[in-house]
Amino acid sequence: MRVEKRFSLGSILIHGAIALFSLFCILPFILVFITSFASERSIALRGYTFFPAEWSLEAYQMIFGQNSTVLRGYGISVLITSLGTFLAVTITYCAGYAVANKLCKYRNGLSLYFFVTMVFSAGLVPWYMVSRTIGAYNNIWALIVPGLIFSPYNLFLVRNFIKGIPDTLNESARMDGAGEILIAFRIYLPLCLPVLATVALFYAIGYWNNYFNAVMLVNDTKIHPLQMLLFNIQSTITGMNRMVSGAVVTPPRESFKMAASIITMGPIVLLYPFLQRYFVKGVIVGAIKG
Repeated sequence: MRVEKRFSLGSILIHGAIALFSLFCILPFILVFITSFASERSIALRGYTFFPAEWSLEAYQMIFGQNSTVLRGYGISVLITSLGTFLAVTITYCAGYAVANKLCKYRNGLSLYFFVTMVFSAGLVPWYMVSRTIGAYNNIWALIVPGLIFSPYNLFLVRNFIKGIPDTLNESARMDGAGEILIAFRIYLPLCLPVLATVALFYAIGYWNNYFNAVMLVNDTKIHPLQMLLFNIQSTITGMNRMVSGAVVTPPRESFKMAASIITMGPIVLLYPFLQRYFVKGVIVGAIKG
């Protein structure tokens, strides 16, 4: 009886190359994490290194110290990311289903209408005026509603995915007496989970990293999201560095940047593994079908 080799030379080389590539990908994150615990003096002497000369928690103490509003900003960011992503994905799916449905009389015209917005933009001033007119100003909705204007790219991903579903499924459901809403949300929606998970990740990253809406539409610091608060703290530290130039104590400017990166990337890094099995399939199928 012939026993097959479990590992061949080729497979060992391939696995070794993948492992090496993965190591190169994760090393920057490890460096950022270590540098966030380094003192400012150590960074000034050695630069960014895996072995700092001096360790310090000053950056995290500045972020989570007494009277810090970062935790509140964290909660606001989680709220707007969760609610905004849910609403944006729902709107995008409904629009994608409509323009993919052959019974929609003007679906081609609607697709062209949405495509034009990918090429031309009205600009910042109309966006600001519309946001104020609909009441999305200086409140929590100012951080959610402007992002609900779904991305045409995400719309076409959903449309192309739905067009790849056999029409016979829709026809058989109608013969059984199913209405449009029942077909869209009870039959098509479960089948669209891969592309919707992909779109949800795109929207979640956009909401989580967005501080522009807070800059333009929110004056109340109590509802500033995490990114805006960290931006303000970083600006304050930069100003302090200018004022205390030549002094013995230097605020942790560089380590603060690294610490801010660590606490902001956490939710997205934790979210991706749950969507990974849908992500690649959703992008590939939604991009090539249609």
